[in-house]
Amino acid sequence: MTRNQSPGRGQRAADWADGRLGIYSLARANLRKIFPDHWSFMLGEICLYTFLIIILTGVWLTLFFKPSMGEVVYAGSYVPLKGVPMSEAYASTVDISFEVRGGLLIRQIHHWAAIVFVAAMFVHMMRVFFTGAFRKPREINWVFGFLLLFLGMLDGFFGYSLPDDLLSGTGIRFIEGSILAVPLVGTYIQMFLFGGEFPGHDIVPRFFTIHVLLIPGIMLGLLVAHLILVFYHKHTQWAGPGKTEKNVVGMPLMPVYMAKAGGFFFLVFGIVALVAAIATVNPIWAYGPYRPDQVSTDAQPDWYMGFAEGLIRIMPGWEIGLWGHTLNLGVLIPFALFPLVLGAIAVYPFIEGWLTDDKREHHLLDRPRNAPVRTALGAAWISLYLVALAAGGNDLIATHLHLSLNSITYAARVGFFAVPVAVFVITKRWCLGLQRRDREKVLHGRETGVIKRLPHGEFTEAHARLTPRELHLLTAHEQPRPLELPAPVDENGVARPVGVLTRTRTRLSRGFHGEGGQIPKPTAEEFHEITEGHGH
Repeated sequence: MTRNQSPGRGQRAADWADGRLGIYSLARANLRKIFPDHWSFMLGEICLYTFLIIILTGVWLTLFFKPSMGEVVYAGSYVPLKGVPMSEAYASTVDISFEVRGGLLIRQIHHWAAIVFVAAMFVHMMRVFFTGAFRKPREINWVFGFLLLFLGMLDGFFGYSLPDDLLSGTGIRFIEGSILAVPLVGTYIQMFLFGGEFPGHDIVPRFFTIHVLLIPGIMLGLLVAHLILVFYHKHTQWAGPGKTEKNVVGMPLMPVYMAKAGGFFFLVFGIVALVAAIATVNPIWAYGPYRPDQVSTDAQPDWYMGFAEGLIRIMPGWEIGLWGHTLNLGVLIPFALFPLVLGAIAVYPFIEGWLTDDKREHHLLDRPRNAPVRTALGAAWISLYLVALAAGGNDLIATHLHLSLNSITYAARVGFFAVPVAVFVITKRWCLGLQRRDREKVLHGRETGVIKRLPHGEFTEAHARLTPRELHLLTAHEQPRPLELPAPVDENGVARPVGVLTRTRTRLSRGFHGEGGQIPKPTAEEFHEITEGHGH
């Protein structure tokens, strides 16, 4: 621009906005932020993109859905349902599927995106868990992620229940029975939620408000807070040459990362749309409208709620009477276990931090094999989830595989306690075995497959020395020392009492980081001694 030229209209608008909002300085500070590049980090992006897809398709669906339980007689184009009385919610959902142009595809995209969203959050959290990315200073962000997962599961259930078809109505009845099993306050919660006796006339409008307004609003706030903390704490990265706890090696947010992220968003959207176009999910017209006196066959919730149903199905139907009231333990115990099992993974970062007494910040990720106990606990937790999920479909397993339903239920009951223990032991030994292999590779080098015969007749395999990069990757991890009990007496010779909590903490710390919890890394002296002995 020459000296005599005045700023253009666009530049004046940009200057006006920057003077009031500080957009330029904010963008200059953040758009060049460095992000590491690894395929596992895309799992979090899938969560974000499917959430956006859910919001976009959900807004479109609200334009045609009628959240009302008022009764109408169907007179649409789907012949098998003509003349059938149903709720306005069910009728409007059928109309979206068969009358509105593109309506069925949008419904399918919305539902499939919700399934992928919860699955991606689950896998993303497991990636964070197994790599130790939850450690200081990211414990709060881990809790935010867990709350997003839990709220996503709840919102999926409420959305799945809105069409008021026979399948979703059976699921609502399931939840109503679980609420009624809560002592003292169960009936009050049921009346407050349903607005009267089941099914009532208010449940769909209330679920609609919760599904489209309350939970998404909370989730959006948590998501913004989650992303702000990711920016503030900087992104974690895998260990490697040049990577430390104080730097980030990668590519800038603009333009490289944003270009790749934009392409990945459309790729995710396209795959979800393709799946929705070729794989039908929740065909409500095949189930029919909900009637309290009927139960649909093969009634299965979405996969992320099958865990809760599995807990109910494998629990014995125990009941006890107290002061003239019946306590239904067959429903109450699984109803209490559901949040406890999920919550166990939410509080783990604080437990590990308490056991290690580590106050440092961690920005480098662990290889799962280098944290055997943590990895074994995570695998055991997943196995518990899968056992309960399989139990939630025990009827389908029995009918499709021609097995006894009772035998499957008994096997699931035993597996609920035995499988996590077995998985824990196997996974821990597996990790320790991998650590031993890494130790051998560092000390003796990589096997080449070349067999040599020594002068005295012995056959031996030639080993190739690892590159400095490979040596760094195998030895860069830290190995925390287990906590020790304080001295029984202080410096003045006075006895120092040791509490039960301190003893428990010390024993658990030894289990995590003691001799049975990790294989010591090779020292520099061992490396030089071995390599010199090999003639390197």
